[in-house]
Amino acid sequence: MSVLVVEDSRTQAEFIRYVLEAEGYDVTLTADGTEAMKRMAIDMPDIVLSDIMMPGMDGYELCRRIKQQYPDVPVILVTTLFDPADVLKGLASGADSFIVKPVNPEHVRSQIESVMQTQEMREPEDAHGELDITFAGSTYTIGAGRLKILNTLLSTYTIAVAKNTELQEAQEQLHTLNGQLQEAVADLSHSNESLAAENQERRRVEKALADANRKLQLMASITRHDLLNQLAALGGYLDLAQILREREPENAWHHVESAAGMVSRINNTVRFTAEYQKIGATAPAWQEISVLVERSEKYISTDSIALENTVPVGVEVFADPLIEKVFSNLIENALRYGETTTTITFSLKQDGEMYTIICEDDGVGIPAGEKEKIFTYAHGMNTGLGLFLAREILAITGITIRETGTPGSGARFELLCPARVIRVPGR
Repeated sequence: MSVLVVEDSRTQAEFIRYVLEAEGYDVTLTADGTEAMKRMAIDMPDIVLSDIMMPGMDGYELCRRIKQQYPDVPVILVTTLFDPADVLKGLASGADSFIVKPVNPEHVRSQIESVMQTQEMREPEDAHGELDITFAGSTYTIGAGRLKILNTLLSTYTIAVAKNTELQEAQEQLHTLNGQLQEAVADLSHSNESLAAENQERRRVEKALADANRKLQLMASITRHDLLNQLAALGGYLDLAQILREREPENAWHHVESAAGMVSRINNTVRFTAEYQKIGATAPAWQEISVLVERSEKYISTDSIALENTVPVGVEVFADPLIEKVFSNLIENALRYGETTTTITFSLKQDGEMYTIICEDDGVGIPAGEKEKIFTYAHGMNTGLGLFLAREILAITGITIRETGTPGSGARFELLCPARVIRVPGR
């Protein structure tokens, strides 16, 4: 079967040729209506497939002329447009059927077969006659027989069903894609929340490490100054002892004893430096408070001292890993200076946005005039640097420590923790 294809787009024409030749048709291409009419005068095709939107003579006019000169040649209009007015224009021009772009090979084959079968069927004697139809303000005069009209309407319905099926499939795909997109958005939102939390944790760690570095630099300067002063004093005592060793041997030995005491102070300073440099060396981390208290039990004798731990299980504090030394130091101080201590109690209190870790004992307590001095570096050089180090360790993450006990009734150390460094289960 020979097919004449009228299409001004070379790409579309070649595609239609490819589709038709794959179905076994003999295909001839022309670029416009004028060329098509000339071609038909030379070699009559079995059927014509014509684009509607063409420069000069459009598909409707070409169809009308073909039907006037060659009424037995069926014409199928190929269009990208498709509404009721297209159908009426096509019927008015004498078109036998429609094919909608993009061209579907199966639909092309079925429409050609349907049109050719209709050509072989005889119209009833009373099937002809012109019919005027008014639609959207325009009147169309249709002279086609009932079979042709029915065939056109069926082809239109077929196209509508196919397009509706495509639309439903597209909607299903869109629904699926929308679901996937929602899942992706949820995953992205979760990832963003995790990333924000990680960034907040990183900033907190970076700040803590920066604060620790500044403290280390400051303490290095302080201890270097102290060591130089202590070495100068040591040298002075030794010089005096050397001068007086023959004339006043008793005084000379007194200066030697002073020098020995200074050596002890130098040793304490060096040991303190070794301890202090550990502060901030490791990034702060979340640690369970009740577990820290339990680990500190190794520093007491359960035969004479009771350790009560009332801190709720699961509550965590964000602090330098050396915070365990803070707890052990508080216990050691209660044992060493409490004199009458029998019970040491750890508890946790919340007051608004602030949490307080409390360590209290029932010993002799701390004199009012000593409450702040016990945390200083100078005081610690004589009595031990545990509380000075404790304050520095806690300050890494913004925790402060104070003593609020009543002298004569026991010591009470409070570790004041901002809400950001306390993590409570379920919150």
